[in-house]
Amino acid sequence: MRAQTPSIPDSERLSPSERSRIERTFAAVRARGVEPAYARDRHAALAQVLARLPKGGLVSHGSSTTLLEIGLVDALKAPDSGFRYGNLEWQAEPDAAKRARLRARVTVDSDVFLGSVQAIAETGEVVSADAGGSRQLGYLFGPPKVLWVAGINKLVPTLADGLRRLRDIALPQEDARVRKIGGPGSYVGKLVVYERERPGRIHLILVGERLGF
Repeated sequence: MRAQTPSIPDSERLSPSERSRIERTFAAVRARGVEPAYARDRHAALAQVLARLPKGGLVSHGSSTTLLEIGLVDALKAPDSGFRYGNLEWQAEPDAAKRARLRARVTVDSDVFLGSVQAIAETGEVVSADAGGSRQLGYLFGPPKVLWVAGINKLVPTLADGLRRLRDIALPQEDARVRKIGGPGSYVGKLVVYERERPGRIHLILVGERLGF
């Protein structure tokens, strides 16, 4: 049997307890069909994401503070990015009803759909929620490749801890963010616990710094 490439290079300066925790989590999510990788910081995460995207491919993503923080949204918007950036396509539609339908089509047709999640349990389950469910559409079905980017702050011991993190930490911060930009606030409308996935479709880049909610 061919040995797997280590998830965390030996060159990464992690304490023994940090390395053990991350490797334990990676083994658990890998057993459930999600392929993990480690990036030391947001700059390394951005480089890893861009390297995984197919040149000329249709790439789109859900709303994500994490993707904004690593610089991915700005990179995809660049005229010379080399990718077909789906978000710009549906955002350009002035009619709200048509925009929603176009967004759904672009999401499902994407070669790669990106986003983040609210919690990753050391036992392997991943927790993700939205008000409307637009991100879950891409995560659940359609795109042949899904790429999650999450900060180290999203790691929790168990699924129960992940659900608590969603409601007690992530939701209040997202609610405040939405209200700050003039929205009515946020809520948990669609909640998905990812317990098992067909291998090779979903990839996770865990970043060794705090990102997102």
